[in-house]
Amino acid sequence: MRTPLWRKSSHSAEGTSGQCVEVAVLSGSVRLRDSKNPDAEHLILTPHAFRTLLTNLKR
Repeated sequence: MRTPLWRKSSHSAEGTSGQCVEVAVLSGSVRLRDSKNPDAEHLILTPHAFRTLLTNLKR
């Protein structure tokens, strides 16, 4: 299994409260994790479920 390349928003500045969600795309899935606790369990979504999540968050 490949190692995920985790990304977070450019609006997530270092030295802030650290409340960020990091996202990685790997093996046909989208993975989400808490940047404050990267070793915790990840939320794994299908690309379709991730798009649906983003659409609903934008409302």
